[in-house]
Amino acid sequence: MTTENHNSSKPKVKSSFAERELDKADKQFQEFDSQVKSLTLDRMNQASTQELEPQTKISQSDRDKLKDIYLKPIKTIGCADKFNEKFREQYNFAKEYVNFEAENNEIIGESIDLWTRPFPGIPAEEWKVPVNTPVWGPRYLAEQIKKCKYHRLVMQPKTTGYSSVGEEYGQMAAETTIQRLDARPVVKRRSIFMGATNF
Repeated sequence: MTTENHNSSKPKVKSSFAERELDKADKQFQEFDSQVKSLTLDRMNQASTQELEPQTKISQSDRDKLKDIYLKPIKTIGCADKFNEKFREQYNFAKEYVNFEAENNEIIGESIDLWTRPFPGIPAEEWKVPVNTPVWGPRYLAEQIKKCKYHRLVMQPKTTGYSSVGEEYGQMAAETTIQRLDARPVVKRRSIFMGATNF
């Protein structure tokens, strides 16, 4: 029974052309690796967010006719921790019910199932949120849905230099932010008086 040596940096090849290609691939990999390692959370949060069209196309008159749906948690798990009263005002603000419309951008049309626990000392709650329809739920639920995003690394061709044969192309990691779930506020009140920006 033989064991492979995993410490070797690259395989042995017989031709000098293959050796040069391996060196070139190794250099490109090292550059890409250093670019990925240089990505910090702050830099990723500055990445542009992919623009998406709202999924629901309901007219304002039809929206006004919809019945109000008030969400309640489908499951609650108690907490042994004591609530810190310093955060009472923030908690009272976070638990106010707001009108919003949730969207699932990964699996369009599928309802959102998630857990919340906005403050220590508060029970954990499981929510089932219907999508593409206005609902009423606590502010902390809408804000948690709005935070559901991830960063995608994309390989983009880039000129890395020139050689005797012509331009050399390498790859560069560029990040974009993808909004996986979204919550948009619903406005039902309208006014016949437009603001200055609408003229």
